[in-house]
Amino acid sequence: MSPPRLIVGLGNPGGEYEDNRHNVGFWFVDQLARRLQTPLTPQGKFLGRVARAGDLWLLQPMTFMNLSGQAVAALSRFYKITADETLVVHDDLDLPPGGIRLKQGGGNGGHNGLKDIQAHLATPEFWRLRLGIGHPGERDAVVGYVLRAPRCEEQELIERAIDRCLLAWPELAAGDYAAAQRQLHVKIVST
Repeated sequence: MSPPRLIVGLGNPGGEYEDNRHNVGFWFVDQLARRLQTPLTPQGKFLGRVARAGDLWLLQPMTFMNLSGQAVAALSRFYKITADETLVVHDDLDLPPGGIRLKQGGGNGGHNGLKDIQAHLATPEFWRLRLGIGHPGERDAVVGYVLRAPRCEEQELIERAIDRCLLAWPELAAGDYAAAQRQLHVKIVST
């Protein structure tokens, strides 16, 4: 497998969304940019905040979640980055807070950011790092749920999940997705 050349963190721009569950992709990319010591800066032609570390690009689309594909397509086409060289980090309602899953391709699970990326790349075959935020229980409550901050105990679990993903960064950066999956797909028992 080829190493990723583009890491996309999904979220919504603006201070009012900063602490929302829907922004866990932004949280991960912020942490990764700090770790790689490369600042994210606004880039109008890529419709987002962008950082570069060697051959690796980090992207936080500033198009709002439902239009994330515009930013991903703009950067990936300009630098000729293929879908299988792209890793999208996003919130996932189907995983409990702190849950992590890494996979390539698949459906969008009703996630509008993924849906738009699939449409703009004309393929679902990009990699996804799914960070669990839990589910509110009622389908009608989903929008309000993802656009609110997690409870303190959920926030702690999500932050620990992001830390675990950063520990797996060497495997991810090398394109050793199987090793990263072995490291990330473990059930964490609360203490």
